[in-house]
Amino acid sequence: MTDAYALADAARTEIPRFGDERATLTAYLDYQRDTFAMKCAGLSAEQLRARPLLPSTLSLLGLARHLAEVERSWFRNGLADEARPGFWKHPDGSFAEFDVDDADPGEAFTIWRGECAHARELVAAAPSLDVPGYLRPSGEQSWSLRWILLHMIEEYARHNGHADLLRERLDGRTGE
Repeated sequence: MTDAYALADAARTEIPRFGDERATLTAYLDYQRDTFAMKCAGLSAEQLRARPLLPSTLSLLGLARHLAEVERSWFRNGLADEARPGFWKHPDGSFAEFDVDDADPGEAFTIWRGECAHARELVAAAPSLDVPGYLRPSGEQSWSLRWILLHMIEEYARHNGHADLLRERLDGRTGE
């Protein structure tokens, strides 16, 4: 099946064995992003929306929407101070990224890929890994770009574990 979420195994980012710190961190993050895309490749919209680990409401589409929000939050808002609102919200303002019954996978993956691309641009433009980022609305706490990249690698690695379990329940496919 060909879909907007497909990524061949061969297309994953190669991690340099002797790269500098920025090259290594960004490659590891892209590798984790690519891994998530692989977990979602070849599935129908219904499978992406499915919640096969009841009573959990976790789905691959919910994870894609969550990761788009996380990219937006840490890079656009935290690093670049763009103050962009969330993509999927309830009327009361709470996040709705995991409410996927009627969600459009094409929209979600387009937004996620766009946020990843914008994050890459912001990271490439930063003069050093020591540049601070601030999470809003308080702006009272700050983190270095280095910390943000490490946090994002951890975020994706954790959710890729969730995605692996979801994918195995959906069609038996396992692996990196």
